[in-house]
Amino acid sequence: MRMSVDLRDLFLYEAFLYYNPLLLVALMIWLWGVNLWVFAQSSVNYAKVFDLPQTHLSHREIWRCATWLTLIVPTSMTAYLYLYSHGEVSLAASQPVLLYAILLMILLSPFDMFYLSSRFYFLRTVWRIILPLQAITFPDFFLADIFTSMSKVFSDLERSVCRMVNRQVATIAWFEADSICGSHSVAIPLVLMLPYLWRLFQCLRQYKDTKEKTCLLNALKYSTAIPVIFLSALKYHVHPDQWVGFYRPLWLISSVVNSLYSFYWDIKRDWDLRPAAS
Repeated sequence: MRMSVDLRDLFLYEAFLYYNPLLLVALMIWLWGVNLWVFAQSSVNYAKVFDLPQTHLSHREIWRCATWLTLIVPTSMTAYLYLYSHGEVSLAASQPVLLYAILLMILLSPFDMFYLSSRFYFLRTVWRIILPLQAITFPDFFLADIFTSMSKVFSDLERSVCRMVNRQVATIAWFEADSICGSHSVAIPLVLMLPYLWRLFQCLRQYKDTKEKTCLLNALKYSTAIPVIFLSALKYHVHPDQWVGFYRPLWLISSVVNSLYSFYWDIKRDWDLRPAAS
């Protein structure tokens, strides 16, 4: 039995949630390949800069990975939408689950296939980011910086996996905002905070090793993101009058502080766009 047009439109959002983060990851991989191509054309020894192993991937191999991901993800999404629209709910629900499981197995596979050394290098760097118990290297904070730009992707991945684990794929259970995987889940702000906390701890570790005060100022920049995320989530857990009268002004102030501080730091420190001395 075919589903109604209205219900099918509602489930387009669910499909977007499952597949959008993976498509964004594919786009990121494409752009990383572009970066490597530009480095190669400019004779930049990026392997030395990023402390890459001798077996590091070239831009062509990066693009090959991006191509496969760009093909596989829309194929799974099309299968999900087609099967659900034709009443094959169980088969439809299996599509994102299989996709996520296959990608995870490829990433964690210990076998010498699918660029084992590069996967191991990536996973090792991620582990160093999560537990910054050692001196911070350039690849550590470079990848962690990328993760801060992907916080929404991580949040969507968490929501997707939550629905898969709780068997809410291709059901209407997730429409309830206060459900375990709903839009009001406390896990969402926690996952959004993680990349900023990782960079915060890295900055503190760098200060411990170097005693440079700029590390503390950089840590302060990442700490200003925490109140913004916390107060944004708090909106769904307090009375509307409390939100409007007390918490929303705090949220606005914290958002302005975070935006201005981040903008200043990017211009003055990261990009070093200061007026030239006359």
